[in-house]
Amino acid sequence: MTGPELPQLADGRVRLRAFCDSDIAVVQTASSDPLIPLITTVPASGSVDEALAFIARQHDRLVTGAGYSFAIADALTDEAVGQIGLWPRAVDTERASIGYWIEAGFRRKGYAAAALRLLTKWALDSGGFARLELAVEPWNEASWQLAERIGFGREGLMRQWQRVGDERKDMYLYALLRAELS
Repeated sequence: MTGPELPQLADGRVRLRAFCDSDIAVVQTASSDPLIPLITTVPASGSVDEALAFIARQHDRLVTGAGYSFAIADALTDEAVGQIGLWPRAVDTERASIGYWIEAGFRRKGYAAAALRLLTKWALDSGGFARLELAVEPWNEASWQLAERIGFGREGLMRQWQRVGDERKDMYLYALLRAELS
């Protein structure tokens, strides 16, 4: 008996696929980023063992029902450049949140936009979700501008919404409804 399979989503820019062991380099590089390990499960150590453990956890997320974790890969080279995930709130609510990161050397090259567009369309068209949410720190202008370009609307400022490192941080809450998908 096999478990659920992660869908593969692609356009001409990116391919969203399962992480594989050859993606160790992107995880190790992300480990040295000053923010990614604080707000994700990317290990701060950067060791091969920790990177492999991170990759294994991404596979477990679908099996356990925690969500869908995709490697964001360049469509032509299949090189992983980051991660995007869809995290259901509760099965009966049809709500999920999205989180993503791009390794610093690949930022501002259209990967995040393509990945967010692909995952959003799949989640609202085929994934069974009616509402998608993003939480973005107010200082992260590039990320909240991206959300707005894709069609997410800012719903408000959530004060001390999430722990980032040792502090609770304010977050803008963005949402996109299935009815709003264009």
